[in-house]
Amino acid sequence: MKTYIAFVLAAALTLPIAASAQDPAGASPGAGNRTFVEARGSVKPVPLPPGGPTPRMADGKPDFSGVWFTGPTGKANAWSTEREAPRKEDPIPFQPWAEAKRKSMSRVDIELSSANVNCTPVGTPGMFTDNAYAHQISTKPGQFIHLIENNNRWNVVHTDGRPHTPKDELEPLFYGDQTAHWEGDTLIIDSISIDERAQIRDGWFHSDQLHVIERLRRPSKNYLEYQFTIEDPKVLTKPWTSGWETLSLSANNEDLTENFCTNNENVDQLRKLNETLKAK
Repeated sequence: MKTYIAFVLAAALTLPIAASAQDPAGASPGAGNRTFVEARGSVKPVPLPPGGPTPRMADGKPDFSGVWFTGPTGKANAWSTEREAPRKEDPIPFQPWAEAKRKSMSRVDIELSSANVNCTPVGTPGMFTDNAYAHQISTKPGQFIHLIENNNRWNVVHTDGRPHTPKDELEPLFYGDQTAHWEGDTLIIDSISIDERAQIRDGWFHSDQLHVIERLRRPSKNYLEYQFTIEDPKVLTKPWTSGWETLSLSANNEDLTENFCTNNENVDQLRKLNETLKAK
């Protein structure tokens, strides 16, 4: 956790500068012209080729098995010289009260709500949306198994189309009550009854009415594509669907390494720091 905390502290310390860059009227002379330069690495990303046709399971459905990295290169892109191209997505349709709350959140507020700071599960859809590390997926007819290196988290989903648990038996779970089925070559995972601490992305809070629909497809051997839809009538004015995210098959067939979040004694210090920054 020390590396992650260092990142949060760095974000906190840049807050006053960020504010002056966004609001020149209240800043010192010349502050409004400041720009931020994100440090990048020295590796030029080289996308993998398609790699051949989509592997398939015994039942003819696509086999998603493998170790996957976000992005097109088959490896972690932390040292890439190029910024990842943003996906084309509609604005998130927050209700007015939720939009106001969202705009009031500082970068530290967002980090303090993170599962990676609080040592809680990322949940659904956080397994895909709040993970900077490798994914390992194993599929067989009727079952989808998802492991991530980030805190050794895991999730198992039945893909045989079984119904959700009866409403009077539901309880809030980080991954929710899940069922899945195939629509052609696309796997559809449907999750309800999701714990309010489960992560969506970037501090996006949600209610107990959150409903997540995830879609996975494998257009070729070396690529996996992921998309999710959020329905939350208490927070959003209408459902919202993400752009498709590309993941690539590990070029070196890495193993996931041990990575655990332990009780983080620095969280209270970060909260106090955040309150101090807001008071200035």
